[in-house]
Amino acid sequence: MADQSSLLNRRGLLFILSSPSGAGKTTISRKLLAADGQIKLSVSATTRPPREGEVDGLHYQFVSNEDFDRMVEEDDFYEWAHVFDNRYGTPKGAIREALKEGEDFLFDIDWQGTQQLKQKDDQDVVTVFILPPSLAELRSRLEGRATDSGDVIDGRMARARDEISHWAEYDYVVVNDDVEQCFEKVREILHAERMRRTRQTGLIPFVRELME
Repeated sequence: MADQSSLLNRRGLLFILSSPSGAGKTTISRKLLAADGQIKLSVSATTRPPREGEVDGLHYQFVSNEDFDRMVEEDDFYEWAHVFDNRYGTPKGAIREALKEGEDFLFDIDWQGTQQLKQKDDQDVVTVFILPPSLAELRSRLEGRATDSGDVIDGRMARARDEISHWAEYDYVVVNDDVEQCFEKVREILHAERMRRTRQTGLIPFVRELME
């Protein structure tokens, strides 16, 4: 039997994953993009310099502070925020038109960006917050990266506590104790949200035809 989603038109969604640094949202995001061809990553603009291996336009749009200021003034962002002395923002671009065609977008953003995005397009937004199993485990993961100094990790832990305090503002909360189990839960949320009646734009004509 064919999946209903392949038979009926639907509106796309903006799928947001947030978590403190080190809690796993980047890993879950990559696994979701690799496993699901119907969702694409929303590419953020940022004022920070590229890291090794990052490609402009693929991982981020790397822009100057002047260009970022201009985009803010021209209301080119769904949301933007300061993160560790840099700025990140989500350009509107062709996202709104793509949503009408049933395309889904994945956002890897913090609670501030989530609030801004919901204010501008609440009907299309689905929010998921990923929690670490404990703060001790979170610190262990950050130290395991071996990329940051102790002071930087202390700063990330302080920010993590602040980010965790916003957990109740999200539609779904998942604890990342096991990455595979966490990924499956996130994937189930995405599948269920795609099937919401309000997103099934093809349901009305379909049901009318059934009733004729």
